[in-house]
Amino acid sequence: MACLLAFAFLLVLQTYAAPPEAGVSFPLDPMDLGHGIPANASGDLPPSPPPGTSKRAPHSIIIGVRKGGTRALLEMLDIHPEVAAAATEVHFFDWDENYAKGFNWYRELMPYSYPHQITVEKTPGYFTSALAPERIRAMNSSIKLLLILRDPAERVISDYTQVYFNRLENHKPVQAIENLLVRNGALNIRYKAIQRSLYDIHMRNWLRHFPLEQIHIVDGDTLIRDPLPELQKVERFLNLPPRIVSSNFYFNQTKGFYCIRSDGRERCLHESKGRPHPAVNSTVLQQLRSFLREHNRTFYRLVKRTFDWQ
Repeated sequence: MACLLAFAFLLVLQTYAAPPEAGVSFPLDPMDLGHGIPANASGDLPPSPPPGTSKRAPHSIIIGVRKGGTRALLEMLDIHPEVAAAATEVHFFDWDENYAKGFNWYRELMPYSYPHQITVEKTPGYFTSALAPERIRAMNSSIKLLLILRDPAERVISDYTQVYFNRLENHKPVQAIENLLVRNGALNIRYKAIQRSLYDIHMRNWLRHFPLEQIHIVDGDTLIRDPLPELQKVERFLNLPPRIVSSNFYFNQTKGFYCIRSDGRERCLHESKGRPHPAVNSTVLQQLRSFLREHNRTFYRLVKRTFDWQ
């Protein structure tokens, strides 16, 4: 009997010690666990997404313009219960190194959303990118695009202001805006901030790939003064039921612009938004406005509407 028990014990031991059969795989890589959700450093899996949700390509993209009010537009649009907004600027279609990572990489950066919601992404650099329109069209030729614009001269000054404070925070040297706007007595039209405000040039590129009906232009100057009417137009453009109301906004006297009230919470844009602009030499400012004026007229013709830009 003792011999039989010893033999049985050895047989069991060999069975558990034997290598797996050919064709049988084991999930040794954390990426193979939990339906593709990687384990974190502590070995715990991240929280599961809400049931019934998934990550989907955006149904609408805020394509720009930089310093036009894109963050305000996204934050205000995110009030709508049927909108799922991406948290960060992805720069997928305008940065080659990101575009090379592929569409699946891009989709993974989108928020989880329910089937009745639309996903919205915003990257202001898309509007001035030569390649973004063609790349976005290759993804979805029927996508709805949102473009928020403000007075192009004011946008130049706002662009300068952002770079100015960024350089100060990083202990880098700064220049007066006049030194950047004017070189050798003439307007420096190669200055990137001016290039970004040539709306007609960039718009032509987009209209080569999308009909005007798929691009809704939000008046950024009006959005700052009275946000609700502009957001109601966006709701209609995106075929969303009207859910954003006047009580979702309140004017913050300290900051000088509207803040958001929703879900019992109040929030304002980051302190970097709405910074005071520097005073610009009146002669230089007039040079800038004069140069932009013809570009503005061309832009009006392209989009078949006018704006109250100086």
